[in-house]
Amino acid sequence: MLTAPEQRLFDAAADVASRLPADGTYLNTVASAVMDIHGDIYTGVNVFHFTGGPCAELVALGVAASAGAGPIAEIVAVGDEDRGVMPPCGRCRQVLLDQQPDTRVIVPDSDGSSSVPARELLPYPSQHPDANPPRLLRFSPGHWTNVVDGVKTATTRFNDPAVPGPATLLFEFDDRYRSLPGVVESVEPVRFADITDAQAALEGCTADELRTALRTHYYPEIVDDDVVDFVRFRVAGKG
Repeated sequence: MLTAPEQRLFDAAADVASRLPADGTYLNTVASAVMDIHGDIYTGVNVFHFTGGPCAELVALGVAASAGAGPIAEIVAVGDEDRGVMPPCGRCRQVLLDQQPDTRVIVPDSDGSSSVPARELLPYPSQHPDANPPRLLRFSPGHWTNVVDGVKTATTRFNDPAVPGPATLLFEFDDRYRSLPGVVESVEPVRFADITDAQAALEGCTADELRTALRTHYYPEIVDDDVVDFVRFRVAGKG
């Protein structure tokens, strides 16, 4: 199932795809739409050519960059002639991982469409250690007030890597994204069962309460021996 912003993004790409010329004049067959951290949408189409024209996703990323968009939160590609959502090719997956590693990609699945992190589409990528892409740290909207007020200064993540340094704190409200400039101060691996009360206090609860909440709302499959990342962060300009 797609969230409301994701559905809005799909609709934008589908609208462009439906208007692609059918006479083969330009050989445009795929439309893409990207949404930045402000909820603004930018679209593009592929430019097919036997020498290797760019995919629609790359064109849309270029359009967003030329318009001064923020880091990209979501991306989708839609085929012409009602072909629906199309997964990105291998080259586009590598580009997304290098340039927008925390973006979510809408892909087709057995239930229609869903979104997955870009890193899950390329499990054995080519590594580019000199890349310095913008990073996102995503939160549910219920955490907005506590993060703004400095009550919540940590988050526990499972299979959701973060790295120290600047990051956009992204809150996924149903109507539109809201974001804050932030800094990830540290990332500490810890066994799930060994989360301490001192760590949990930075999230405004006890260790037992935190483990229960993580299992109930985020990671129902997690077990005591799994290693999670305890991520300390702050809003930029505070602390």
